[in-house]
Amino acid sequence: MSSFRYRPEILEGVPEHLTRNLKQFEDWFLLEAAELKKITEHFVKELEKGLTIEGAVPSLDSIQPMNVTWVRSNPSGRESGRFLTLDMGGTNLRICDVTLSEQKRDFEQTQRKFKLPKEVKSGTAEELWDFVADRLQAFLKENPTGSQDNIPVPLAFTFSFPVDQQNIRSGVLQRWTKKFNVSGVEGEDVVPQLEAALARKNIPVDVVALINDTTGTLIASHYRDPHVKVGSIFSTGTNAAYMEECRLVPKLKDYGLPEDAKVIINTEYGAFDNDRQILPFTPFDHQIDSESLRPGTQLYEKMVSGLYIGEMLRLVMIKLHEEGILFQDKDITRLRQNYAIDATFLSIAEMDISEGLDAMREEFEDDFSFSPTVDEMKVCRYLIGLIATRAARLYACGIAAICKKNNTKKCHVGVDGSVFNNYSGFKDRASQGLRDILDWPVGEIDLIALNASEDGSGVGAALAASLALNKVEQIKTTIL
Repeated sequence: MSSFRYRPEILEGVPEHLTRNLKQFEDWFLLEAAELKKITEHFVKELEKGLTIEGAVPSLDSIQPMNVTWVRSNPSGRESGRFLTLDMGGTNLRICDVTLSEQKRDFEQTQRKFKLPKEVKSGTAEELWDFVADRLQAFLKENPTGSQDNIPVPLAFTFSFPVDQQNIRSGVLQRWTKKFNVSGVEGEDVVPQLEAALARKNIPVDVVALINDTTGTLIASHYRDPHVKVGSIFSTGTNAAYMEECRLVPKLKDYGLPEDAKVIINTEYGAFDNDRQILPFTPFDHQIDSESLRPGTQLYEKMVSGLYIGEMLRLVMIKLHEEGILFQDKDITRLRQNYAIDATFLSIAEMDISEGLDAMREEFEDDFSFSPTVDEMKVCRYLIGLIATRAARLYACGIAAICKKNNTKKCHVGVDGSVFNNYSGFKDRASQGLRDILDWPVGEIDLIALNASEDGSGVGAALAASLALNKVEQIKTTIL
């Protein structure tokens, strides 16, 4: 059974000339349980393949990256110390000063966000890293660490892009995602580039760990809740990480790791199905991909994540306008601008329960300078439901695949990201997708529970730094 009803209440009373073409969109976007199960089974095989073969290089873009993070333990809850963290995501640079207390699972944090300008996201490597160093310097002036004799403060860098890591404090960027296109970084280790910029500014920090935001989310979530086995991001992009047994990672066979060793795997599963074997692509998916900075990459991410679902709605509305159905007497010039709609627009529209859809109308007026009729907005809200529901149900396939691959029947999943945390109804739709895929008994609670998580890039990164330093101390002790 589909979780989204054909002809829902929102369309009751809407004239037939506005709804006559909606069946085509329902055929494109509604995903039944059987289709989700097929996608999930293929997903499991791709995860396993990625543990065997190194992916995410130009000749192997169809391989699931499954990047080894070299974080080899979960936090105990008793980590302590003071750490700086940098988080560079798709929209913001976030800097935190985190103090972990010896009291179990207790911490203090000061933070600040800086918007990443478009010119920085499409400039040169030196411009990018100098921007980061400048903002860190400004943060430290406002929040002195109190370090004595210029002793470097340990810093963890959350870099939310696919990297190949040979150890915890290095990472070669495999490719940019999230509309980044900075020259001179792909194929290079990002840590020395960052360190060079920090040295130019004489900033006394020591980069001790490089992690992905999913790794930070997993660590931070497990720190608060030991039942968490998967950490996930659903925001500008989408991704997940989990703890794997090293003996089940064939590409680690030559590293001489202990038989019982474990390591967090950053799946980078936004790249799932880049070879277009199983996902239900619509004409709009093909258009989004073909017009993106890197066609043929991150196809799963382009179907489900926050950066793209607004663009999907925009393309659908323009198609209906060109078919003579929506906004016929309106100037839609501003609506024709690429990425003019973000996920916030969709969330506001779906949460609007007023008779005249006043909040939704205000969004149209503010963003696009025209006011649709109530019936036109009802059609748009229905389309939003289709698009958002497909995104949530496809997202569930990735989580289900990780759990099925590890034979995990019951666990908590820590999910961070603005879309998951702020889009009302997304969690319920994704949970229903998991229920449809995994065939939970009727009336059974969610066996794989999606729980909102926060601060993977702050607390999670600080914990990763603490774990990394602890590992170094263990090695020193063993040598001595």
